[in-house]
Amino acid sequence: MSGKILVVEDDAVAGPYICHGLKEAGYSVDFASDGREALYLATSGHHDLIVLDRMLPSLDGLSVLQALRAAEIHVPVIILSALNTPDDRVKGLRAGSDDYLIKPFAFTELLARIEVLLRRGRGGGRAAPVTELRCAGLVMDLLSRKVVRDGREIELQPREFRLLEFLLRHQGQVVTRTMLLEGVWDYYFDPNTNVIDVHISRL
Repeated sequence: MSGKILVVEDDAVAGPYICHGLKEAGYSVDFASDGREALYLATSGHHDLIVLDRMLPSLDGLSVLQALRAAEIHVPVIILSALNTPDDRVKGLRAGSDDYLIKPFAFTELLARIEVLLRRGRGGGRAAPVTELRCAGLVMDLLSRKVVRDGREIELQPREFRLLEFLLRHQGQVVTRTMLLEGVWDYYFDPNTNVIDVHISRL
């Protein structure tokens, strides 16, 4: 899936990290680090979706969102926030956001939520739950945890199974190192090791 996303985040680490991950996933990205710059970019250019931090300098995220909705700009918005009470989430949704993601979060979850909102905007539907994944002659049974290729069962270690499952679930997509580290190893940073290369080689 592709599209143009505006990322609004004032954290010097989180902002570039999100932008890098989205670019790896094939999205075009604009970036703003404060509310006024975000409002300018959002009203002067076309974006398919906005990832909006709630606590921002110069103009907070909810004010940015309310200004966009008042201007009849209805681009999907995902709010990012460390404020996680039910009242905080309700305020964000009532201000006009389409989703509300609590910090800290996994990039893979953010990516999945982006994909859902973009599909919804393009008329797509939800995929039905599956218990089996296939690719050519390879069949993965998610219930029995068995993998068979051309009639022969393949023995995999738990991490190898998880890696193969992740790849099968993302067939036809660009799978980045960031996605693999978070989705398979639960690393939310790059450990600068060759762990991915070793497991890919084993598969």
